[in-house]
Amino acid sequence: MPETEISMLRAFRSGRIMRILPVVLCGMAMLSAPRSEAGPPADVLKPVTLILQWAPQSQFAGYYVALDKGIYAKHGLDLTILRGGPDREQVDYLLRGRAQYATRWLTTALEDMDRGVPLKHVAQVINRSNLAIVGWKDRGIESAQDLSGRRVGVWEGQFRPPFIAFFKAHGIQPQVVPQNYSINLFLRRGVEACSAMIYNEYHMIYQAGVDEDELALFTLASDDMPLPEDGIYCLRETHERDPAVSRAMADASMEGWRYAAEHPVEALAIVMKYVREAHVPTNRAHMKWMLEKILPSIFPPREGLWEPGRLCRKAYRKTADMMVEQGLIRRAPAFEEFTAQECLNVP
Repeated sequence: MPETEISMLRAFRSGRIMRILPVVLCGMAMLSAPRSEAGPPADVLKPVTLILQWAPQSQFAGYYVALDKGIYAKHGLDLTILRGGPDREQVDYLLRGRAQYATRWLTTALEDMDRGVPLKHVAQVINRSNLAIVGWKDRGIESAQDLSGRRVGVWEGQFRPPFIAFFKAHGIQPQVVPQNYSINLFLRRGVEACSAMIYNEYHMIYQAGVDEDELALFTLASDDMPLPEDGIYCLRETHERDPAVSRAMADASMEGWRYAAEHPVEALAIVMKYVREAHVPTNRAHMKWMLEKILPSIFPPREGLWEPGRLCRKAYRKTADMMVEQGLIRRAPAFEEFTAQECLNVP
């Protein structure tokens, strides 16, 4: 019998082979097992809740797409999305622990922090404002200066500051009329002009039977004053406790938005699924318009305007200064204090 066979026989009789065999087989099983590309197993995902500003609509397409396509799970998050609205104050949900993250306008977040809410900014989704003023041409509204002395509907609360800044910048002194979330007062000629979002109310006016050539449109944003809107926020302690979760939330959300931009038909179908589930009174044509109009404020039409997902330091400073000048806040935190560390390397 060859020497090697004799050695193996002695090892078997001594029990050493039986002790080694399970380890060898286990290693072989691990090497041969198929690898998953879907991200961490479900039992190791981090449970996280995100509350939005409003009911399901294309304004939030990227988040719903990321949830539906498993993008949040791929980044290690077991995400639940809650609808927002006037009956659900997002900051209250954060403070009570009912949500860990919330979408919020930059102006609103600055007001929150000024009254002592310890927020942390982790991602900037909409970097250029979609706010506008819509006026009736047949009432003599052709230029922004024509708004002086006219009845102009302006939203209250978090939406008001950019309009007041626009009026001051153009030397306009309108007769401001508080505007609710309806466009009915404008449609019934109760005001000569009203507040609108390009991706929302402006199209609703068109769907109500008004042709675009009957309207004068004045957008509030400019290259000098972009007025960033929707960002993702959490409490400071939430971010400090696990900054990796904040990073995953930001990355997964922006990946969802990129997918929505590259696959708009599929993204619209996903949004409409959530719209129907929530019984939101809207239609596919309006949601399609909203998605088309909101994407250019997330992904810049030309290079150098902003970096998607990040808040521009200059835009932050201009917005904060505007709010201080209007007496809406006493002071604004330094950019380094306001936003997460990952977002600091921006101009």
